[in-house]
Amino acid sequence: MSNFNAKIIIDAKEKTKAIFDSINTDNTFYPENPTKTHMSLNDKINISIESDHIPHLRANLNSTLRLIQASYDSIESVKI
Repeated sequence: MSNFNAKIIIDAKEKTKAIFDSINTDNTFYPENPTKTHMSLNDKINISIESDHIPHLRANLNSTLRLIQASYDSIESVKI
């Protein structure tokens, strides 16, 4: 069991699935990640991050939040 954990719940209304697809790809293709990151999609994006080291948790949390913001901003920029 990890010493540190964080949970994030994202509700971006109609953009939620697109954001999930975008950020989950990063999680899938980074198996050497020093944190345990689990993402799921229901009506909202649920992200759970666990780590034995707080700097790893913080770094992953910051990266994940920035990816979410970048995804949201990208979707908004092409809105017609």
